[in-house]
Amino acid sequence: MGKKDIDFALLFCNLNDSGIHTHFMRFDIDVYFLDKNKVVFEKTTLKPWKFYRPEKQAKFILETKKDVLKIEIGDKLDFI
Repeated sequence: MGKKDIDFALLFCNLNDSGIHTHFMRFDIDVYFLDKNKVVFEKTTLKPWKFYRPEKQAKFILETKKDVLKIEIGDKLDFI
């Protein structure tokens, strides 16, 4: 939060709530919601000062700067 730019992704794991916000962000982000099998089931792009909650609970959330990754719904990701 508060950064003008990022060159990395953030991965959130073992979540109790999948709602996210972009308060204090200064640029648009892409957000990918993944299930327990690491499959993307929902994707959104958020502008600063927005709130979003996916239709179902995510096991993982991946956040990146807008248009950095070419990940689509149904893609399976691999990470440790």
